[in-house]
Amino acid sequence: MRITTKGQVTIPKDVREGAGLMAGTDVEFVTEDGAVRLNRSHAGQPTRGQKLVESQRGAGDFRMTTEEIVAQMRGPRTGED
Repeated sequence: MRITTKGQVTIPKDVREGAGLMAGTDVEFVTEDGAVRLNRSHAGQPTRGQKLVESQRGAGDFRMTTEEIVAQMRGPRTGED
């Protein structure tokens, strides 16, 4: 088995099935004493995407309504509509 130029490797089907690793399973790599181990990520911990969304929650400070934002993007009306 060889690592691709993109750093990818295919986990053999029998290994995936035996470990219960399905498409979409979050995994992590751990290095110990020069060896690399693949572990399933701890269940219940937020994903990277969930952490990003949570870090941005409440960060916006817009006080304008959607209509006000659209009107500002369109610019002044010329009456030629």
